[in-house]
Amino acid sequence: MALAVLFYPYVAYWINLLVTIALVVVEVVALINCLSQRADAFPVVGSLSKNAWTGILLAAVLVTAICGLVLAQTISIFAFAAITAAAIYMLDVRPALRDATNGSGGW
Repeated sequence: MALAVLFYPYVAYWINLLVTIALVVVEVVALINCLSQRADAFPVVGSLSKNAWTGILLAAVLVTAICGLVLAQTISIFAFAAITAAAIYMLDVRPALRDATNGSGGW
């Protein structure tokens, strides 16, 4: 039982690192998708402008990378806010943009 206590900090570090990398990957995918969309489609779906979403998603990537990778902390409240912004884009704005641009719907 005492051996498990010795490995706890290492296991916690690697789990935090893997979760942080996964969050950054999701946010980068959202940012790349935002950059590849047409700017005139954003107002059509009743969303923020393309520049606003690009800024939000870029800030989300930077915040998560700084909090998780550079500071080597556990996932902070700022990283949760950043992944929430990326999730809103991916689950709400992205499908609406897809419907508006080519009308196919779905993912």
